[in-house]
Amino acid sequence: MIMDFIAVLNYEHLDNGMFLTAFARSLGRKKKRGIVLHGDSEYTDRIIQTGVMREDAQIRAIKELNHRLVALFADEGISAIAVNGFQKSLIRFDGQRIVIDKEQILNMPVQPMLLISNLGEETQTGKPIPVPLPNLAEAFRKGFDIPGIDLFSIKDSSDIISEDLPKLIDLNQCSAEFEEEHIPKSFRNEQLTIRLNSPSSF
Repeated sequence: MIMDFIAVLNYEHLDNGMFLTAFARSLGRKKKRGIVLHGDSEYTDRIIQTGVMREDAQIRAIKELNHRLVALFADEGISAIAVNGFQKSLIRFDGQRIVIDKEQILNMPVQPMLLISNLGEETQTGKPIPVPLPNLAEAFRKGFDIPGIDLFSIKDSSDIISEDLPKLIDLNQCSAEFEEEHIPKSFRNEQLTIRLNSPSSF
């Protein structure tokens, strides 16, 4: 199974209906196959407000987002397989090292897109644990020999005003001002090369 791209939906985007619709439409136009990774969103905080502990709220939010995203993709005619990383030990994490069961992915039914949450299996306990998205994206990039990681600008106007996106960026060389304006918080100060997109330019 050849994967042509790896796209990351960050915290800042997952509660933004306009962004997600524009992203899904762009995804639907793609003739290539790829992996879409996601974590949690502001939905975690809304669950916490109901009295749920943060750790449990984050896990619940990620699981529910996985279902909601695949439904959104289906509405746009996108065929996708949605999985949480802990299922069948697809992603294992011990706090530092990430192990991806590549063979399991290769044996999945042939679909254009894979939607995978960052909920991995904690190596010692076997329980779900959120894996940092930058580390997970880089592990998938290396494992499937994908040239770069597709990120999306957090600037609200990036899809309205032309910003000459996408552009290839070495995050280690970014100014603090550029990172604050465009780069999702979880990816700031990372030593990764990414392609910065808007949802429509993807």
